[in-house]
Amino acid sequence: MSTMASSVPASADHAQPADGGQYLGFYIGGEEYAVGILGVKEILEYETVTRVPKTPTSIRGVINLRGSVVPVVDLAVKFGLPESPVTKRTCIVVLEVDQEQERTVVGVIADAVSQVIDLAPTEIEPPPRFGTQVHLDYLRGMGRTGGKKFVLILDADKVLSSQELLAAAAAAHEASETPASADAPPDGQEQPPA
Repeated sequence: MSTMASSVPASADHAQPADGGQYLGFYIGGEEYAVGILGVKEILEYETVTRVPKTPTSIRGVINLRGSVVPVVDLAVKFGLPESPVTKRTCIVVLEVDQEQERTVVGVIADAVSQVIDLAPTEIEPPPRFGTQVHLDYLRGMGRTGGKKFVLILDADKVLSSQELLAAAAAAHEASETPASADAPPDGQEQPPA
């Protein structure tokens, strides 16, 4: 799979317990989640995602991002929820994650982006041991966003497991080779002159 040049400092470590800083908030299945802003490359309007056969159900497909094939993960499916429906507010949050000493670019489907959240260290609690559909290993903490409202802070490096990314990389590689053969006429027929 092609990886994009990193605009995130190599020292940025997303695997540490959540600490103060800026986070991007977004919704999945009616619940608000957040990821560290340093891992966010960009936010794209949801357009065409090409499905690729033989990938895990949580891999929605791949997108072409300025010439690079990027896998797109549906976190709702990963968390055991129904597949995210596509609406006018659906978007793809493009993240850079660390996998085995390598930075990998992957998109995640969000029902909507909510806001950039500034959290002080005192506003972040340890991950809750109950009441979430998300595996505890996927969480870095829980941030207080005002009053009694909390946002679950994801550890993107753990949510997007290496096995899943390997399957996504294989899908991306397969998809990057498909367009060239898709232009070929069926059954070895000659292509008519343009």
